[in-house]
Amino acid sequence: MNKRRQNNQTKVSGMVIFSLIVGGAISAVGGVAHVYFRNCQIQTAREIDAVERKIERHELETRTIEMRKEQIMNLFAMKKTLEELGTDLKPIHAGVSENVIPKEPTAVASSETSL
Repeated sequence: MNKRRQNNQTKVSGMVIFSLIVGGAISAVGGVAHVYFRNCQIQTAREIDAVERKIERHELETRTIEMRKEQIMNLFAMKKTLEELGTDLKPIHAGVSENVIPKEPTAVASSETSL
């Protein structure tokens, strides 16, 4: 009976053990590579979010500056400010002013010198 028990034991060959070790090593390297690339992907997504927030902040600042510019350039606000400052500027009616078109230059200045 002892012979039967010894013969029924399965023997694992060295090639199977080697294949299992290589498969485990490949799985471990694949897992580490997956984690590394996933972390790079997350870091890139965070950088993109930071740049998008920066762009939004700049757009908000641009809109704010444009709004302030419109407030400063408002004709009624400008008149009120000038009155508060006590300036001696007088309003000009539309028919009094005239458009002056500058003449074309007749002489061209040259920086070249002849030797």
